[in-house]
Amino acid sequence: MPIPMTLIDIAPKLEPGKSPFEDVSIYSPPGPEGDATKLSSPRSYTLSLSPQLIYSRSSLLPVLISSKVFRQLEFQAVGGWWIQKPGTGSASEGDDANSASTTLYRVPGSREDVFADKLISVKSKRTLMRFLRHISRDQQDSEESEEEDLSMPLPDYLSSKLQVPDELHDPLLSLSLSQNSPKQTPANYAVSRIKQHLASIGVFGPGFGSLIAKWGGGSEIASDSPESDDGRTRIQLSNGDTVTTKFTVGSYWDLPSQPVTSQARCHKVARSISVVSSPLESLFEITAEGAPTPAGAVVVFPGKSLGQGDDSRPVYLLIHSCDTGECPLGQSVIYGSTGLPGPQGQGLIESAVNELLKVVANPTAKVLWSLRYTQLGRDDDIVNATQAVEPNTRNIISFPPPSLDLAVDDATIDLVRAAWKAIMGEEAVDDEFMDFEDREGAYDDD
Repeated sequence: MPIPMTLIDIAPKLEPGKSPFEDVSIYSPPGPEGDATKLSSPRSYTLSLSPQLIYSRSSLLPVLISSKVFRQLEFQAVGGWWIQKPGTGSASEGDDANSASTTLYRVPGSREDVFADKLISVKSKRTLMRFLRHISRDQQDSEESEEEDLSMPLPDYLSSKLQVPDELHDPLLSLSLSQNSPKQTPANYAVSRIKQHLASIGVFGPGFGSLIAKWGGGSEIASDSPESDDGRTRIQLSNGDTVTTKFTVGSYWDLPSQPVTSQARCHKVARSISVVSSPLESLFEITAEGAPTPAGAVVVFPGKSLGQGDDSRPVYLLIHSCDTGECPLGQSVIYGSTGLPGPQGQGLIESAVNELLKVVANPTAKVLWSLRYTQLGRDDDIVNATQAVEPNTRNIISFPPPSLDLAVDDATIDLVRAAWKAIMGEEAVDDEFMDFEDREGAYDDD
């Protein structure tokens, strides 16, 4: 007896606003004839529209190990975490770019870094150490202590709880990767992220606590599950082909049947990708004995350092060296992001990139090519992953908008696990989630 099927057309509908990207533009300045600092062939570049760091204590890494996907990946260290000190101005010509104390300041990421820091006063060091000890208490100590009020903004928490001086507020905020302004960043969010940052340092080696995947970032992190022959739905793809499937899984933008109201739940950030004609070596210095040479770095520009108000959104620049395989030797890639979308946000990113090149590159360094866009997604956690991906009557599972976080969001693993359970039904066993056997001969040297 033929199996009844429902035809679903998932060809993309080019409706206004129904895209994860908006306001896309490309900047490619013409260079003088014979200029050696120019773009290479397109095949020399592998760029990511949504680059993310992976903390060493991320929930993603155990999944990559159990699924054996890690065998197909190469991870590299993210080293220095830099921040521009407000009001310092640009480095004058002839300054040593590596002595970034004039404009860029390396944020201490461990107790050893705090003691070695030459810019923080002794009094501030004591206060900072008290704060690090306070948030690093184990769970038992936390339960026995008086419950804290972490609903207040991070600056208020730092000032009222531990009297952390104002000069340390921006560096601590930068460790949380919050794209909101200081006053709009709740302490419960920032403190948990700072904890994760500190706990990740040294897990896979000294001097770093986060990783990036080589050859293009998160798009390389994928795995396949066995296919099933008991299809119930016939799906027509954008190229006209049809496939049969029992479950259909996608996002709001993949599934045109999703209601337009989903768009209202999206947040927007301004982002850019810039290929620059400098390796920016000083940002990739080895920060601890025995540590690997980093392939990534983070540079944070507080909004006030770019001429904005004291409570403005920061600009984050994720710097990838040519060792990532994303660009040719002698160049680097700068991924910019700020929580302020549109032309104003793009203007801030451009100012931050130009300021960075003045500080850490030679005078001839320039942007060779830049892609500028607005990205849509979510900036909050998924409270109930099971409800978020509950299949409808046609076995269509729609994921919520992707996270706009600059680090891999652990909630994504919960969403995938919930979708897997919905598909597997009674056969789902937690210990078998993303636990695959090695394929025979798949990793033989020959």
